[in-house]
Amino acid sequence: MSTFNEIAMRRALLIAEQAFTSGDVPVGAVVMDNMGEVFGEGRNKREEENDPSAHAEIVALRQAAKAKGSWRLDGMTLVVTLEPCAMCAGAISQSRIKTVVFGAWDEKAGAVGSVWDVLRDPRSPHQVEVISGVMEEECAEILKKFFEGLR
Repeated sequence: MSTFNEIAMRRALLIAEQAFTSGDVPVGAVVMDNMGEVFGEGRNKREEENDPSAHAEIVALRQAAKAKGSWRLDGMTLVVTLEPCAMCAGAISQSRIKTVVFGAWDEKAGAVGSVWDVLRDPRSPHQVEVISGVMEEECAEILKKFFEGLR
């Protein structure tokens, strides 16, 4: 039986697959409340929109804030296929997201435990619960498939 986080991660993986058509790195994100209602979804759109800030997490956070009518996403969970970078971790903290769930680790630019740990740094103004490694193999596989296609 799938857990709540696995169900959301499956949705994020489906969203990530859509990035293949635009040439963006396939990362998907979902913002939901504690009942599982989705407020925002996003995939990487940096190539598609020529926007360096169009990471999946940022796209999903913007959509969720708009749907909620507030930038404060208190009590919500962000599920993302890849460990957030420093930019995304900062935005997550500023949005007051309660929990971040991610799949694959980003050993080069991860800011939620790999290279840095922005969200759990005691100096950060807002502490975020982090759950890592959810469907890690599946999340890593979609990235591997993408990067192998570039070679």
